[in-house]
Amino acid sequence: MTTFPVQLTSVSDIKAFVDAANRLDCDVDVACGRYLVNGKSIMGLFSIDLSAPVQVQVHGSQAQSDIFRSAIEKFLVS
Repeated sequence: MTTFPVQLTSVSDIKAFVDAANRLDCDVDVACGRYLVNGKSIMGLFSIDLSAPVQVQVHGSQAQSDIFRSAIEKFLVS
């Protein structure tokens, strides 16, 4: 599992994130505080507080994580 922070600030950001997650053949979760939602679910992402950065968990190989990371690079928080 690979974890990294992202910031999603608009509806188009969420849509782009979900589209990228759905292209992966592994699970993607988004953690916000004590809540964990499916990163492939647009409704799941709308149900959490996105006013602050959230943690993305990619449950796949390092190669899958790298592909996903490059696809959502503009949302990464350092």
